[in-house]
Amino acid sequence: MGNTEELVEFALQLVAKKTGFSLSGIQKVILRESLLENKKTYALLAEENNYSESYIKFTVAPRLWMLLSQVLDEKVNKTNFPMLLKQQLAKSAALNSLQIAETTTATPTTEVPPNCYFIKSPEGQVPLASYFYIERSNIEETCYQEILHPRALIRIKASRKMGKTSLMARILDYGSNQNYYTVRLNLYHAGTQVLEKSDRFLRWFCTNVTRQLSLESKLNDYWDEDMGALINSTIYFQGYLLKELSHPLILALDGVDQLFEYPEVASDFFALLRSWYEETKDISVWQKLRIVIAHAVEIYIPLPTHRSPFNVGLAIELPTFCLEQVQDLAQRHELQLTNPEFEQLMKLTSGFPYLIRLALYQSSCLNIPIRTLLQDATKSTGIYQQHLQSQLWNLQQDPKLAEAFQQILNAPMQLEMQVAFKLKSLGLLHLTENQATVSCELYREYFCNYFS
Repeated sequence: MGNTEELVEFALQLVAKKTGFSLSGIQKVILRESLLENKKTYALLAEENNYSESYIKFTVAPRLWMLLSQVLDEKVNKTNFPMLLKQQLAKSAALNSLQIAETTTATPTTEVPPNCYFIKSPEGQVPLASYFYIERSNIEETCYQEILHPRALIRIKASRKMGKTSLMARILDYGSNQNYYTVRLNLYHAGTQVLEKSDRFLRWFCTNVTRQLSLESKLNDYWDEDMGALINSTIYFQGYLLKELSHPLILALDGVDQLFEYPEVASDFFALLRSWYEETKDISVWQKLRIVIAHAVEIYIPLPTHRSPFNVGLAIELPTFCLEQVQDLAQRHELQLTNPEFEQLMKLTSGFPYLIRLALYQSSCLNIPIRTLLQDATKSTGIYQQHLQSQLWNLQQDPKLAEAFQQILNAPMQLEMQVAFKLKSLGLLHLTENQATVSCELYREYFCNYFS
């Protein structure tokens, strides 16, 4: 029925054929180990491969068995996988024997790039089950371990399209596997009228959390106009929401940049989050609350040190992709790039995840070499045309941003703090000791041509 290596190879081919994906390194380790007679425990595999046992047990392995269940059309686990795989191999061998005679008379067909039906567009969050998500060193594992702590507050900072939301989704997924309650709010979904006053915004906030927890709203029972919105929100969480929960709650706030344009609301809300963080020191019910914040813009509104949530907890700043990560991602797209092509791609994009993903996605789906796609990449008709037009639109909405960016295209310089932070949030510049420089050659060439 096949030795272990034959079964492993068959399983990998089966996954690639039915999903268009390839397994990650640690998933291959678990798969191979499950086919051995003397299986190692998850704890030992974690130790040997420099992962935590909880990450292997509650995240990597369940996703692997879920994927293999879809591939084999059977409920797969560590115990029954060898038997089910051998049965599938036997069926495949029999089917191949029947098809051999037909291959000589088969009508030739036009070959279609194998990945074009399976690779998803790099727009938006990378799905949890996607094999095109690249982990950043030990950042994910650090966040998973941090969120287990009673006073956890994780701050994820990076410019747009760097993967903040994708990382946040994985932290929430990890928490769900620990039986934690999870709530995710994107503050860009709060309308202008909601953001006009703190009272209205905090009622919106409390109502949304309540509904995502599937609890009955009792906001009016706890809301006293004479107490003020901050106290009312605190009493509602402490006296009702947190008391109703039997396990910890992860509250994930995406797009908090939205609040920076509303200084009064931002000041109150951030002070509220900081006060809740301080409450976890002494009040047991608050120790159920863990907070994750994602933002692209540096904090440019004035916040007293003791009222800011941005100087406590764990700070995570997402880096760009290094060459090894880009090589890994290219392999997952089943692309064989030469060293000059990798160098050209890295020079043009500076490793920005979205720009890398888009180039590899287009190359794989269109079956066009990277070097060909990159020839016109900086033009308005190239593969980045929609993204570049979007960045141009962003600049056109604020003449101060456009003027400042036009200046740093010529030479690095120091910019007004708020302007520099906004340009950085768009991914258009790097800041080094207050000196602003263009973030990558793609933007430099495109905008130099545009402004000239």
